Amino acid sequence: VRSCANGSVIEVGDDACSPTRPATSPTEARRRRSRTKHDEARARVQRLSSCRKVLAMQTTCCDDEDKREIDSACSDVRTCSASIFDGKSGRFRAMSAENLDQSADERETDADEGEFATHRCVHVTLRRNRGVRKCVRCCLPQHLPSSAHDCPYWTTNSGAPVWNNNNSLTAGKRGPVLLEDYHLLEKLAQFDRERIPERVVHARGASAKGFFEVTHDITHLTCADLFRAPGVQTPVVVRFSTVVHERGSPETLRDPRGFAVKFYTRQGNWDLVGNNMPVFFIRDGMKFPDMVHAFKPNPKSNMQEPWRIMDFLSHHPESCHMLTFLLDDVGIPRDYRHMEGFGVHTFILLNAEGKETYVKFHWKPMEGVECLLDNDANKVGGENHSHATKDLYDSIAAGQFPEWGLFIQTMPIEDEFKQDFDPLDVTKTWPEDVFPLQPVGRLVLNRNVDNFFAENEQLAFCPAIIVPGIHYSEDKLLQTRIFSYADTQRYRLGANYLTLPANAPKAPHHNNHHDGAMNTVQRQEEVNYFPSQFDDVANARKYPIPSSKVSGQRERNVIEKENNFQQAGDRYRSWPADRQERFLHRLAGMLSDPRCTSRIRRIWIEYWTQADKDLGLKLSMRLSGGSSM
Repeated sequence: VRSCANGSVIEVGDDACSPTRPATSPTEARRRRSRTKHDEARARVQRLSSCRKVLAMQTTCCDDEDKREIDSACSDVRTCSASIFDGKSGRFRAMSAENLDQSADERETDADEGEFATHRCVHVTLRRNRGVRKCVRCCLPQHLPSSAHDCPYWTTNSGAPVWNNNNSLTAGKRGPVLLEDYHLLEKLAQFDRERIPERVVHARGASAKGFFEVTHDITHLTCADLFRAPGVQTPVVVRFSTVVHERGSPETLRDPRGFAVKFYTRQGNWDLVGNNMPVFFIRDGMKFPDMVHAFKPNPKSNMQEPWRIMDFLSHHPESCHMLTFLLDDVGIPRDYRHMEGFGVHTFILLNAEGKETYVKFHWKPMEGVECLLDNDANKVGGENHSHATKDLYDSIAAGQFPEWGLFIQTMPIEDEFKQDFDPLDVTKTWPEDVFPLQPVGRLVLNRNVDNFFAENEQLAFCPAIIVPGIHYSEDKLLQTRIFSYADTQRYRLGANYLTLPANAPKAPHHNNHHDGAMNTVQRQEEVNYFPSQFDDVANARKYPIPSSKVSGQRERNVIEKENNFQQAGDRYRSWPADRQERFLHRLAGMLSDPRCTSRIRRIWIEYWTQADKDLGLKLSMRLSGGSSM
């Protein structure tokens, strides 16, 4: 199927489409010609039904007006036509739908006698672009690499039949095995390569599909097409994950959770790649590899050890705020359905006039936020280390579709320097009493993935993937993630990872990013450069981008408004006493690692004293063996 954006041709191949038809006996030909009119009518209805189903799948490429016109066209046989390949002349000749039925016997006779090979194409041309209509001869692959085209017997990867898939080819019944047993070698070689490199972070995860629906108008803030009007729905795929641990690790470990959403919009994909916590440990991507190394297992013992984490973070006081989330009760979500999500970074929205507004994105679960305390987590993880994946899958399968509301916080660009913190600092939140949450839409997950490997392991996200109307801010960590996330996917999945079905846009796209390892895109163009007199493809319509001037002296430095402790202390003081005690217990437990030196402990006592004097005093007493109650 080849389809284009609004106003272009949509061409659909008939289910019975075949580039060639073998000759048959006269008896078989007579049997075919004697089919009843009822059978012919039923076949026509089936063909049109197939056409309508395929066209219905093009939801991201057609607006409502196009869909109505397509449906009307599919309901009227007379609007369709067929192309018949003349084997004698070597050309296609058009055949109108009015003559399609009465000439069926004639076409079958021709095919049976080997004089013609038929190739059917059903065309629907939208009125707004009546002049653009072309016949596709063999653009529709007959045997796509899909289980839908499986044959009823075993074959090799190249399609050769396999008559024995149980026994190796040997010299005699007892062996040895012969090297010429290609099927055995291919089977083993494929098995040896079934696993791809797991993600360095976010290796453990689960995915689901659904839609995002706009519920509130924000066109005054952004010209992004997916937000164009209330009621607009956009297909999505969402991946939840743990961050630090390996692919098979328990889902009950105290660890941030990834919350990544891929929107398949009409203007290309948008990846909103965030976590279940609104802040992060560091603010500069220069430290990201070091941070991950500190949280990962000790390269000598292969065990995660608290002294390594607390040692590294002791050099980064901005991490205090993030620790009030990680070591808080919200540090272990009950499951993915009861978990918040945050875009974490500050982004920029641009409206049609080019006006810029800072924005932060929030996902709020409609079922509420629920978490596991330490003892509960140990019990749940002991019973099922994949409890969150199972909960997500079973809930969707049972029709209990999880749902989140999308909210935004906005800040005028001109207010950026009026705050006592840096609004682009990823270790800070925006106070909701000053920058209230504004509802935008809802996210519903109503379909499980069809294949875990294809739609979870090969699913790839990158904060650099945005659409017109949304742009990056100058957040240092975001700026480095723009490169790093795409780069790790190119290493893990290959240069053409964005052509994999889960990652490819559902909207039409066009570029000259050709070839490379595992490129399966079928291209027939002779011109793969731009510009050219032989290719009339043009630049897209210009859309607004940030207009602020970028200037400054080259330097390596920290931001001016660090303010590392205020928000951490405010959050701690907002908790009831029992919640404060649980946080203190976990914090002291980390610092009680025998390899945490007295210097490391003193640094942390100083940090937490600056955040809250009472907390610093309690921590000091707890670490010295005194009572802190």
